[in-house]
Amino acid sequence: MKHMLLIPLLALALTAGVPQAQAADCYADYKAKQDNPLKLHYGVIQLSGPCKKGPARKEITARLAPAGWTLLNVLSVFGPEGLQQRKANAGSYYLRF
Repeated sequence: MKHMLLIPLLALALTAGVPQAQAADCYADYKAKQDNPLKLHYGVIQLSGPCKKGPARKEITARLAPAGWTLLNVLSVFGPEGLQQRKANAGSYYLRF
């Protein structure tokens, strides 16, 4: 009987400190701009952090800034199943940053 309780508790203990593998398969689509002259783009980016809009906004902002882009909006956060339907619209900004 003790063994039946020990196995689930051991499994829980082993996975408690492990980061979620979801981040590797997490993407976001966004809109960004540059000023002088005004340029806009729609892009798709792979996220390395949490797969949520709030953390994605911070990550995308930090990755776009060195290229002179300002994030306007994170449209959605999604898994690999949403990549193909967004590829054509993102053009050269598909997984660029």
